[in-house]
Amino acid sequence: MVISATEITALVGAYLWPLFRVSAMVTAAPVFGTRSVPVKIKIMTALAITSVLVPILPVPEVDVFSPLAILIIMQQILIGLILGFSVQLVFSAVITGGQIVAMQMGLGFSLMVDPQNGSQSPVLSQFYILLVMLVYLAINGHLLLVEVLAESFRTMPISAQGLVANDFMQVVRWGGNIFAGGLAIALPAIASLLVVNITFGVMTRSAPQLNIFAIGFPITILIGFALVMVTLPTVTPQSVSLFSDVFHLLQSIMGIR
Repeated sequence: MVISATEITALVGAYLWPLFRVSAMVTAAPVFGTRSVPVKIKIMTALAITSVLVPILPVPEVDVFSPLAILIIMQQILIGLILGFSVQLVFSAVITGGQIVAMQMGLGFSLMVDPQNGSQSPVLSQFYILLVMLVYLAINGHLLLVEVLAESFRTMPISAQGLVANDFMQVVRWGGNIFAGGLAIALPAIASLLVVNITFGVMTRSAPQLNIFAIGFPITILIGFALVMVTLPTVTPQSVSLFSDVFHLLQSIMGIR
């Protein structure tokens, strides 16, 4: 049995080009790309998804060591990063909403390491993140992302052409939902705590001898926790709406109908 160098190059290319796109998506996507997930697990996940997709993918006959191969690799990495990063924006919106609520109720100082991003964020944001991550898994968001990835190979096949400047602008414009979504999550608590703070202000003016810091701080925290409990059922539909919007965005960018 004789295997030529051309056949070896074609076999390597058949797995190499899709692997770059899949690996970039796994690295940037939520759940898959969480820092708490070991690198070995990420590599195994990328290899498993690639091995399933390769038999049904049209692969260009391009020399792996040619200058064109570098352009193809860059294009595949960009496509994978956009797929994962766009979904990650929803979690950024939730973190923003949690930070706003925490600051309003006086818990902005209580920070812990975010296992998803490796940075510090308020404990309340971590609570919202865990909730939204469970929602993401419950609606099979991770499977939908893999489905969009698989469809992207059909609508945006492996080549040196793919994403254009307008595609990146769509992601940038959609990034405004980080603030809009975060504000939608935090708005009920903001409005209620504003009324509480105004009430304490009136009390301070009417009874200056009252130590408002000794009384108002714990009351604000207690009322804040009560508001979080009351408004928690609204977080799920808002996060589902954000996930729906971001998947429609990805389908639009990838040309999936």
